[in-house]
Amino acid sequence: MEPTDAELIQAVLKGDSARFESLVVKYSPRLFAMARRYARRDSEVEDIVQEAWIKAYVNLRTFRGEAPFEHWLMRLGVRTCYDFLRRHQRNRESSFSDLADTDTDWLERFAQEPDPTPENAESARVLVRHLLEQLAPGARLVITLLDLEGRSVKEIARLTGWSVPLVKVRAFRARAQMRKGLARLAREKYL
Repeated sequence: MEPTDAELIQAVLKGDSARFESLVVKYSPRLFAMARRYARRDSEVEDIVQEAWIKAYVNLRTFRGEAPFEHWLMRLGVRTCYDFLRRHQRNRESSFSDLADTDTDWLERFAQEPDPTPENAESARVLVRHLLEQLAPGARLVITLLDLEGRSVKEIARLTGWSVPLVKVRAFRARAQMRKGLARLAREKYL
């Protein structure tokens, strides 16, 4: 029978650091999936996940066991992603001119005649990715968690440590920034 997370954690805290590997193997796929939403390059994703695991190991004594280990780890992972976004914000600047003409043409065609084909879905993903890159780290984080991952406002507040009203305000402002970005994209295309 496979040991539980609590048993593995107790073993690690008692000095059997090799048992931590079982937790890494079990939860790394979830951490990688989450980190891919915040970073583009595989090397960045790997750095985020590695940093999250280092933080988890160093702070394992702070895990109280009131909630599942996975929840504690995911919260740590979200905060690590947020830290990554803040550190790399200056280097991530991109403009709407980086979008290919086919992506901006798609926006115009889709607005006139919506059609949920796979080609449209890919163009929409490219556009959303560019709009997200224009956002501040906190705004990008809240939109990713709320709209792309489908998490509730209360869950986001718990994951980030922000209050529920702050999550709502940041989501409202982030969506407004995205709308402004779309409007700017349309203006740049036709000016």
